[in-house]
Amino acid sequence: MRTPRLLYWLTLYYVGISAVLFAAGLVYPDVREFLPIGGVEALVAGPADGPFGSVRTGASQVGSFSASMMWLVVAIAGSLLAALPVSWTYMEIRTRQEYDQSLVQTIVILPMIVTGIVIVVHNSLALAFSLAGIAAGVRFRHSLSSAGDALFILLAIGIGLAAGIGAVELAIVMSIAFNYCFLFLWITDYGARKGTHRFLRKQPRPDQAEDAQAEPDAGEEK
Repeated sequence: MRTPRLLYWLTLYYVGISAVLFAAGLVYPDVREFLPIGGVEALVAGPADGPFGSVRTGASQVGSFSASMMWLVVAIAGSLLAALPVSWTYMEIRTRQEYDQSLVQTIVILPMIVTGIVIVVHNSLALAFSLAGIAAGVRFRHSLSSAGDALFILLAIGIGLAAGIGAVELAIVMSIAFNYCFLFLWITDYGARKGTHRFLRKQPRPDQAEDAQAEPDAGEEK
């Protein structure tokens, strides 16, 4: 079973990221003022200018082109680092027949796209409505093979939103909580009952199962 090994690598991955951030804070104490970190504080405090006020990003000293580029790169890289282990979890729980490579790639790429979109519209209500109109004209025809796959897409969007408002720490925490909680439920098969199908696993209907069993018998008679 590969799940315990995945838990080991996830723990090593998150500890490594935390160690790098901690070391950067020790070497450069003022680096937090230039990074997309701390946006959770603004979310908890609430918007100062009403519900339609602009969202305050985590950095407070971004005022030059170089500092803005660093903020943008770190925000997008943070969304990627938070989404990457989520794709590992998806690849672990899927069988070869149910595996969807396009969904794995979506989990990795979608947070970065959402991060960029949030950065574009977070200070402009007009741009937000314009983006809604553009998105309405685009048709997405990809259908999820399981209702549980929507959790991964929803988390990918949440990671992108958090990184886009300068709360990369929230994106990392969401990734950690999702992976460990999801894998714990997967290992323990929590909530399972006899005769039910496992979460995220597509099971054939009873009539389809009977047809599948009848086909080999018919072949043997021939």
